[in-house]
Amino acid sequence: MAKHGWFWRLVFTLFLVVLLAAAAIAFGAYQYLGPYSDHQGEKFVEVQHGMSSHDIARLLSKQGIVRSPWAFLAVRAVHPRATLQAGEYRFDAAQTPWQVFEKIRRGDIFYEQFTVPEGSNLFDIAALLQGSDTVRPDAFLKAAADPRLIQDLDPLAPNLEGYLFPSTYRVTYKTTARQLCQMMTAEFRKQWAAIGGAAHKADVHRIVTLASLVEKETAIPSERPLVAAVFINRMERGIPLQCDPTTIYAALLENRFRGVIRRSDLASTNAYNTYKHSGLPPGPIANPGLTSLQASLNPAQTDYLYFVAKPDGSGGHHFSATLLEHEKAVLAFRHGAH
Repeated sequence: MAKHGWFWRLVFTLFLVVLLAAAAIAFGAYQYLGPYSDHQGEKFVEVQHGMSSHDIARLLSKQGIVRSPWAFLAVRAVHPRATLQAGEYRFDAAQTPWQVFEKIRRGDIFYEQFTVPEGSNLFDIAALLQGSDTVRPDAFLKAAADPRLIQDLDPLAPNLEGYLFPSTYRVTYKTTARQLCQMMTAEFRKQWAAIGGAAHKADVHRIVTLASLVEKETAIPSERPLVAAVFINRMERGIPLQCDPTTIYAALLENRFRGVIRRSDLASTNAYNTYKHSGLPPGPIANPGLTSLQASLNPAQTDYLYFVAKPDGSGGHHFSATLLEHEKAVLAFRHGAH
């Protein structure tokens, strides 16, 4: 047996070598193909059109998403025909090169859906952007204060209020406030053209401003042509519009609105307060939706001059042609509210 001891020692040595080699391979595989992240929190990577696999691998390695370019390229070698999608990607946790590769192959790009409800004003939209990973509220308000994006359509626009069309938009971490405003005004132009707005080029400012008042006064689409008619009839007769939403907007502009209309708000000399100033305010007070724009383009043919909420809580309104009838409706509303 002793003369064969060298053989068993050789076998044992070879076993150790194989074991160590297997461990080294496993460690290397884990190092290269296991989860890796050298950053905390989220990180964004933009894969641009035309980038080669090597370009993408170097970018991912530089940003600390994969340990080495070769880790990503090793996965790529297994899937040579896969198409890697351009776009912006968010990585907020450690991932394996396989997971990173699959994310880019699927085109799982990062974006936030940003929905602006009908009737939102600039301040409402800024509030919706609070906590977003994209556009900051203060940057949005600054961009929306600049009317140049819409001045070819409405030279009288004091800002972009009224032209930031209510819809759902996709924004990424690279979207700027101005780009968001461009998206929203572009959607307005599209919708405006679809309802025949091009035929009313000289009246855009008046129509959109009127539509913003209509939007804020009723949420019932069928009532909007009637509300538009009431405001038009009052202007033709020189009667102040006395539109509460304009008084609220004036208070918002002066940062003094506290949730309810006060006597001081009604007495304000702000140009947007239609209790103190006849006619339409200087510009829109909100961003109207399509039905309000259509109602202002095609108001109802009626002699109504007043409207007040119905006492049944339906959200509907009672319309009147005379002050006496209106006063009766107001009394009915007050009795129903108590």
